[in-house]
Amino acid sequence: MELVGDPCCRDCGHPFLQEETVGFCPHCAGWKADYEEARVVVMAKGPVRALVHELKYHQGRYVLGDIERLLRANPEVLDWARGSILVPVPLHPARERARGYNQSRLIARRLAVAAGGATRVHDVLCRVAYTHTQTAFDRQTRRTNLKNAFALAPGAVITAQHSYLLVDDVLTTGSTLSSCARVLRQAGCLNVRVIAFGHG
Repeated sequence: MELVGDPCCRDCGHPFLQEETVGFCPHCAGWKADYEEARVVVMAKGPVRALVHELKYHQGRYVLGDIERLLRANPEVLDWARGSILVPVPLHPARERARGYNQSRLIARRLAVAAGGATRVHDVLCRVAYTHTQTAFDRQTRRTNLKNAFALAPGAVITAQHSYLLVDDVLTTGSTLSSCARVLRQAGCLNVRVIAFGHG
């Protein structure tokens, strides 16, 4: 299992192979995300990919203990998250009912416990458009599909000066997280960052 720390791409969190590399990886060059910076905990391959799939597709909530252990094994990520408002990427209500839970919310709760301090989870976003799985699409297609897919949750209150940290299970192109960040910025957030458990 490959834990990810510095140096890494600011837009997708992918690790750099050379210490002197800074900024963005070739995959993200020329693309501007709507969040400030992204981090990932671990590369989503091998056993980590199996953990994510078990949680996401097979009702495998029992893997959350392993996920929390990996979160705790990456102190850079915990320091980065500590004190922030964690915002899980929302599922469409139909998909959440079918699955029984939002895996990003479950990961965010484990991250809040592992990071400690004033770190807390707030569901300030909702998904208003149903989209099919984005796995096979490139970044541009994903951005098009996700246009207007997210909104501020009814009754959500945004405090501009707080640090908001979007949480997802896997970051691939960053399109979903960028769409969520755009909604938060339009609502007045000044500091929006991203963390994903795995990099796909």
